[in-house]
Amino acid sequence: MPLMTLILTQKIGLTKSEAGAYISLAGFILMPVSIIGGKLTDTIGRKKLIMVFGFLGTLMYIICGFMKPSINMMYVIMAAAACHAISSPAYDALLADLTTPENRKGAYSLVYMGWNIGFAVGPIIGGFLFEKHLSIVFIGDAATTIISLILVGIYVKETIDLTKQDIHDEKRVLEKREEGSVVSVLLRRPVLLYFALIIFGYNFVYSQWSFMLPMQTSQNFKEMGPKYYGFIASFNGLIVMIFTPIMTKLTEKAKNIRCMFYGGLLYAVGFGMLGLIETLPFFFVSTFIFTIGEVVLSINTAPFIANHTPISHIGRMNAVLPMILGLGYTLGPMGMGKVLSYISIEQGWIILGGVVLIAALFMRCLEIYDDKNLFPSSENS
Repeated sequence: MPLMTLILTQKIGLTKSEAGAYISLAGFILMPVSIIGGKLTDTIGRKKLIMVFGFLGTLMYIICGFMKPSINMMYVIMAAAACHAISSPAYDALLADLTTPENRKGAYSLVYMGWNIGFAVGPIIGGFLFEKHLSIVFIGDAATTIISLILVGIYVKETIDLTKQDIHDEKRVLEKREEGSVVSVLLRRPVLLYFALIIFGYNFVYSQWSFMLPMQTSQNFKEMGPKYYGFIASFNGLIVMIFTPIMTKLTEKAKNIRCMFYGGLLYAVGFGMLGLIETLPFFFVSTFIFTIGEVVLSINTAPFIANHTPISHIGRMNAVLPMILGLGYTLGPMGMGKVLSYISIEQGWIILGGVVLIAALFMRCLEIYDDKNLFPSSENS
């Protein structure tokens, strides 16, 4: 998404509003295909989905490597994103299959840290290649993805057979198999639905990290903006690598939902302060604060969902709930693209800081209601 923002605004010359509309269009496309991916995950298997659609998405990136920047390139990128979105529920389902509530937070944090090792390196390389060698960015992305698919093919086993076995551990009562649609499961577990709506608010704000922040660095630092954004993005990945194990250890005994309240507060401070700063060092300070919030949220969101979802529906739930969560990413660029036609980027960040603060307070209220067992299913059940 940051790369799409820069291509749309700097290579093609679209306005902020137009670029936001395209970014949001890409997000809307991902929602229905993700639901398809969730259904396929629970029927044909996790590994098959990852291998087939991972390869198709990679093929799309190779095609982009031979195209000139244009709206047509955006459509191919969207097609690649759709392929990867279909396989996305399979990754979460596979990880849930192989873990229990006792080791789930650590397992998800390990995968999250591994993902960010790439994110720490990629933006620096992309920042240097963006101006004159954009095609190499896509070819390099395709090459690394092919390597990852080969590793999955060799070392990862299919786990769908585990979903056909019921769970007899009373500590995992919420993970027992159930009949019915994913909607019926959600209605029996309203805490999941409320949780997703609150995270929607978090993600609406977080989406601006790949939309407003690249534009702000270009606005403040001119031609050095893309390179500085690459440094900031890589700093984000470095902080994730260093602090993911630290935050996992510090929060291992804390409830997932309480951790996500704290993560929202860190978002409010980190993103809100971007409306008050101008110098490069403070951009790194802001990034440090909201990245710690990102770490806390990332290592707790997926375990919370897995701990509250029947094993028979984990693929579909990892499609439907991220669709609600992801709607924040989808509407964020479009909404702020329109808003930025009337206010400055700095004013926009201050508003966003207030939005995520309100969302964090709702998360705290959800925890209070959950503690009082006002929902049929909770961490205390």
